[in-house]
Amino acid sequence: MVKRLQQIIILLACLSVVAVVAVQRDGKLLGNSVFKEEKTGNTNKIDTLRTLEDGTIIINTSYLAKDIKGFGGAVPLDIYIKNGKILEVKALHNSETPEFFQEASQLLTRWNGKTLDEALKIKVDGVSGATFSSRGIIGNMQAGLRYAAKNAQETSLFDKMDLRTKTLVGLLVVFMAAMIPLFVKDKRYRVFQLLLNFVVLGLWGGTFISWSVIVGYMSGGINVWISLVPIIMLITAFIYPLFGKKNYYCTNVCPFGAVQELAGMVNHKKWKMSKRTAQYLDHFRKILFWVLMALMISGVWFQWMDYELFVAFIFQSATWIVMMMAVVFILLSFFVPRPYCRFVCPMGSFFKLSSTTSVKKLI
Repeated sequence: MVKRLQQIIILLACLSVVAVVAVQRDGKLLGNSVFKEEKTGNTNKIDTLRTLEDGTIIINTSYLAKDIKGFGGAVPLDIYIKNGKILEVKALHNSETPEFFQEASQLLTRWNGKTLDEALKIKVDGVSGATFSSRGIIGNMQAGLRYAAKNAQETSLFDKMDLRTKTLVGLLVVFMAAMIPLFVKDKRYRVFQLLLNFVVLGLWGGTFISWSVIVGYMSGGINVWISLVPIIMLITAFIYPLFGKKNYYCTNVCPFGAVQELAGMVNHKKWKMSKRTAQYLDHFRKILFWVLMALMISGVWFQWMDYELFVAFIFQSATWIVMMMAVVFILLSFFVPRPYCRFVCPMGSFFKLSSTTSVKKLI
């Protein structure tokens, strides 16, 4: 009973850390703004993503593209998205020369009516005579679209029938992953389930738990009806360990863990790793985790979340660096069992921390 209580306390502490990170990054907690706008027009924190009552999603690029400059400085935009398509793009206050920015503003309609996939692929040339302002607009759009593809995908996926099909099939697969391994230990079934996790949850659905996902939920809240699949994933990650099922999500649900295990099954001749090497790599994982945590809590660098390898499943918007790293770790999996899970994954480290039964391990 005491251990269970300690475990709950540690889990709540870990979720509190996520809350701090959400406030640091977006200035929001469960959809509510934490910082109010100053009368001068400046904001301590700006809502990167907000949703109107009619379901329209607005992506604000002020934070996402703060390092992308026009001629006079930042060129923030509001990108309006509904039913997976861009309704309009509005320019926010900036310090560009009005004449030049008016010319560059012709670009703002170039993405209207496009889906996120189409908008990400479109090549937009700058307006002659307003090169710097054009560059600022295009850069802000690219940053906003990449963010939308990762964080607003549940309410902006293609067409409704396709979304419904993905949701139903994804629900079936995640329910199977959440329940059947509790009772069935057959190796042939495990291979089948791992394939489903990889193909359906990963490649087809682009559904997984990552730091970007949980911080996004803590910041903007969760739409239960839209997010049923990730909610079940979160239950297996955070609730199952309270009942003795540690690492259940990583072992039985995670699509990237699944593809690593499948790759390892192909080659039975593994590299022999010394105990000392394994210990060094485990220390590296722990150090990496705490460094990244410190960066997030202090508000220094949130962008590392864009490089978690789960993002490779959203291959339309994943960077080539992420894709390359994902391929490298999959290839390593032929010779080393689940190398990313065991020696790198910051999300896996967080799951382990949140499911520990000793308060001392937090120190």
